[in-house]
Amino acid sequence: MNAVHGMNARRGLQIAVAVFGCVPVFAGAAGVLLGPGMTQDIGSASLDSHTRYLSGLLLGIGLVFWWNIPRIERIGPLFRTLTLIVVLGGLARALGALLHGIPPGPMVFALVMELVVTPLLCLWQARIAAQT
Repeated sequence: MNAVHGMNARRGLQIAVAVFGCVPVFAGAAGVLLGPGMTQDIGSASLDSHTRYLSGLLLGIGLVFWWNIPRIERIGPLFRTLTLIVVLGGLARALGALLHGIPPGPMVFALVMELVVTPLLCLWQARIAAQT
């Protein structure tokens, strides 16, 4: 592969991670600030606490993805670790859908991000890393 194509593929991955990274960053920030009210679900103090904590983790995951965009081709182990965390969360969300039914649209979108988009980005990152 020529260097120009490699740089274009790297730049494409960087752009994709920047764009798709908006989902965990903005959803995480919304959950931190709004708690369960983010989804119009108001519950107990326990639900509020748990929602805000998990939203903080989501925000952190998104920020770490963003933080590493400049060196995207060199962060394979970290990218795979973050992807594993996201996929585990998606599997937990899928279990909830099996147990309680399909959630509203934004949650289905999140599920697709967790179980499809993030693993595809991880495969793309591995391909870019192998070419450098």
